[in-house]
Parts: sequence; C-alpha cells; structure tokens
Amino acid sequence: MCFPVRFRLCGAVPVPSCLGMKHVLRFANLSLLVLFPLAWFAPLLRAGVLPIFGLSEISIISGLQSLWTTDVALALLVTFLAIFAPYLKVIGIALVQFGLMRRKVVPALELLGKLAMGDVFLIALYIMLVKGAGYVTVEAGWGLYLFTGCILGSLAISYLTRRR
Repeated sequence: MCFPVRFRLCGAVPVPSCLGMKHVLRFANLSLLVLFPLAWFAPLLRAGVLPIFGLSEISIISGLQSLWTTDVALALLVTFLAIFAPYLKVIGIALVQFGLMRRKVVPALELLGKLAMGDVFLIALYIMLVKGAGYVTVEAGWGLYLFTGCILGSLAISYLTRRR
C-alpha cells in the first residue's frame, strides 16, 4: 500500500498512483469471473402473451434449460457462445496478464469474445421479432445490460492487454 495516495489518469479513469494500468486491467478482468455467472442467472427479458397476464422472466440459464428439451444442437451452440466462450476468454486473458501464457494467443481470445457478442445480437434480434408480432409483450431486463456490459468490458480488456 502506498501512502499518501495520489491519483493520476490512466486513460480517462483516475487511478491511485501506486496502481498501474496493468493492475487495473487484472482487477477488471478477474471481476468478470464473478460478473459473468451473475449475468447468466439475471433476467435477460420479461415476456408474456398479453400485458394483463403478467410477464415471466427469462435468463440465459432458464432459456438454455428449455432449449435443451427442444433442440439439442442449438442448445450446444448457445451454451458455447453464452457460457464457455466468454469464460474461457476471461481465463485466457488472466493467464496472459499474469505471464502464464504467451501474448500470441490474445487474437484467438479476442475471437472468442466476438463470438460471445453474437449471442447478445441474437437476443436483441429475438426481442425485435417478438415485438413485431403484436400479441406478445417483451421487455429487456437488467441482465441483458449486465451481460452486454460484461462482453463489451471483456473486449476492451483484451484490446488493452494486447496493446501493452
């Protein structure tokens, strides 16, 4: 710990001068290991037949549970894109940041992050399609914003890690 704490700018974020950008990136990346599982169980959207019947909340995990009973191939793809790709990317970037893996793998890890972003695009597309039907009410939940923020944060962290 360094006393007294002086702040300097690392990019646009004020950071204590005893912490470098390397430590901030490490902390941000490791925090995604907690935020991703939270986003998987958070309500992505609320849907119902008509607004008077109430809305049921749908999360990534509950969506995957119902998808496994109907279409196994699509469930495998969505499971990889929504759960394994972002988590493997965060673990890979952490290994690079702590010097346990070479920096040459960062472009491959960034590809995993882009695949996970495709999952967010599909969710947004489904919301738009269902809203066009007219009889169904769909509202985006806070989990959609959390999951999107985690994916975008992971993309930014891998970009900044590659630059260092």
